[in-house]
Amino acid sequence: MIRIFLLGMMSGFPWVLIGSALTLWLKEDGLSRTTVGFAGLIFGVYAFNFLWAPLIDRLSLPWLSRKLGHRKAWIILFQICIFVSLLFWIQLDATEHLVLVIGFGLIIAIASASQDIVIDALRIEQAGQDERQVMAAGAAMSVIGWWSGFKLGGMITFFIADYIQAMGVANYWQMTFISVLVMIALMNLGLLLIPEQQRSTASHDNHQQLSPTGLITRLFTWLIETVIDPLASFFRNNGVRIGLAILGFVFLFKIGEAFMGKMSIVFYREIGFSKSEIGIYSKGLGWVVTIIFTLIGGWFAMRMGAVRALFIAGIAMASTNIMFSLLYWVGKVEWLFALAVMLDDLAAAFATVAFVTFISLLVDRRYTATQYALLASIGTAGKTLLASSSGWMVDSLDGDWGVFFMITAVMVIPSLILLVILRRELGARANAG
Repeated sequence: MIRIFLLGMMSGFPWVLIGSALTLWLKEDGLSRTTVGFAGLIFGVYAFNFLWAPLIDRLSLPWLSRKLGHRKAWIILFQICIFVSLLFWIQLDATEHLVLVIGFGLIIAIASASQDIVIDALRIEQAGQDERQVMAAGAAMSVIGWWSGFKLGGMITFFIADYIQAMGVANYWQMTFISVLVMIALMNLGLLLIPEQQRSTASHDNHQQLSPTGLITRLFTWLIETVIDPLASFFRNNGVRIGLAILGFVFLFKIGEAFMGKMSIVFYREIGFSKSEIGIYSKGLGWVVTIIFTLIGGWFAMRMGAVRALFIAGIAMASTNIMFSLLYWVGKVEWLFALAVMLDDLAAAFATVAFVTFISLLVDRRYTATQYALLASIGTAGKTLLASSSGWMVDSLDGDWGVFFMITAVMVIPSLILLVILRRELGARANAG
């Protein structure tokens, strides 16, 4: 469980860099909300990482795979990419070298999305094939590790940035990234202690992929197995009309939450909260609430059913967004900030569990991994592509955060309408069966 916790942390920590830290860095260097919002487009790579998953799964890295093991070799390679990108960030000024800053942020995002593929595989392989209870506990521990890497890693990063800025250092974000490098190095030392099963087929797969004929054959097979067959099976099982309704719901469900989340740290700074206060309430308190209610949310989702749980979660997400409008109208009030963050993380944790449960029930068992990856990617694409305009929306509203958060609350309505339609259709199908 400790190994799996570490792997979860390594998966969640890069989100601190390209989400929280990059957002505040750009904002505090004087860039517009619109620019900060569209910088979030780099998260789009997470929606497509399943496309190169077969390549990472089969190709071994020369020398490194032999010395460290197939999975750990890939993770180390992606960690090196993140490490080197941070070294470049340390040298850059965000206002003068914005394209380079975003470019290296994109490299971090690609490396992070790619390492998630390998981390999930290595996590699963830590348990024996028949150890179902260990597998379930490992999945829960992985989620806790991810949130720890993101929330606690963000809190530590914000504390360091605030401390260095208080010392009067002009380039305090660049200095903060040096401290982040140390944290990454420590996690990689822990990675080396994780055992890995040996793979005997890697060299044969390498030989086939290096030949032109083998490459074309594998590419065609990969396209069919990864995209075409799972989608065809999905629409065959659900029908075109219900299939499109499901995809529409998956795409739209977390749009409002994503719009709010993309701009939340910018909002906190604008109404007067320091980086340390954001770290304590948004990251530290948020970590505790998220962990607890991720576990409780799973129990509720099982008790009330995934569709009903999703409906309640959607209303809860909209309600907590309205609380941030209230925070804007009232001003900097710490207890209200803490309450809003706590309830928002509670709703988000519950919604995530219900959402994962829902799409898990929809997948064809013959294509479990690929269909789940496709559905999850569609949800990620919706959140990433549309929510990148969140900064532009706030600027268009002349910085009226109250109206902005009210709009994000309304955004959940189309997905809930689709959910009502789906509940009726899926219920009728179950009764007919």
